[in-house]
Amino acid sequence: MAKGKKKGKKRGKDVRVRVILECNSCLRNSVNKRSTGISRYITQKNQHNTPNPLELRKFCPSCYKHTIHGEIKK
Repeated sequence: MAKGKKKGKKRGKDVRVRVILECNSCLRNSVNKRSTGISRYITQKNQHNTPNPLELRKFCPSCYKHTIHGEIKK
């Protein structure tokens, strides 16, 4: 092992964080009784590269189509 190098993980704030994406369409159309629930996905994002809330187009099994899923707070 070279001098000055440390083993293990870096200390400090993690750059990659786990985020939960929730379907925006299911939240607006909650009066639809056919819906089985709200679609949620778990993914990761880099806080330095994307400081804004993440929004992705994902498939929603409740809506039966691709919709925008937005980041929610834990």
